[in-house]
Amino acid sequence: MKIITDFGNRFKRIFLAIFVFFSVTQCSTMQLDQFQNKQPLLKLEEYFNGHTEARGVFEDRFGNIKKSFKVDIHGTWDGKYLVLKEDFIYDDGTKDYREWKIEKIGNNQYQGFAPGVIGMAAGSTSGNAFNWKYDFDLPVGSSKYKVSFDDWMFLQDKTYLINIASMSKFGINIGKVILFFNKK
Repeated sequence: MKIITDFGNRFKRIFLAIFVFFSVTQCSTMQLDQFQNKQPLLKLEEYFNGHTEARGVFEDRFGNIKKSFKVDIHGTWDGKYLVLKEDFIYDDGTKDYREWKIEKIGNNQYQGFAPGVIGMAAGSTSGNAFNWKYDFDLPVGSSKYKVSFDDWMFLQDKTYLINIASMSKFGINIGKVILFFNKK
């Protein structure tokens, strides 16, 4: 009987180790260059200049929708900086405001900052896609938690853009933000 119990305990530990390994290492294998020939070309400064609306959800790591929201975005482009003024309204009635200042630092290269971003967000475009990564102080109740974003945007046509942002902490997926933008 002891042999069966020892085997069961070893099996549980091995299963747990495999589960933790795959939870920690589940990263996207998507590469920006695989979109280089996709159309239409995404230029952030063109798409977000003016008025844009978005609707989105936050999905936890188990696929449960925890929040939905609407965002009203007003963007201005001065030839070097794209400023995005974002007004959020959540399904529970709460509101939030965020202002991004995004600098075009190369042909397809961008860096940006908004309150809550730790350091600078950095990203690039290729074809119809944009990918940027940044760390963020995420407010949860009265606390803030440092999370990492791997943010992907895909321009569908002149009007619609899809955004999928994976959130992680210590390399472990904690959820996704999924947004659909509509250029007005």
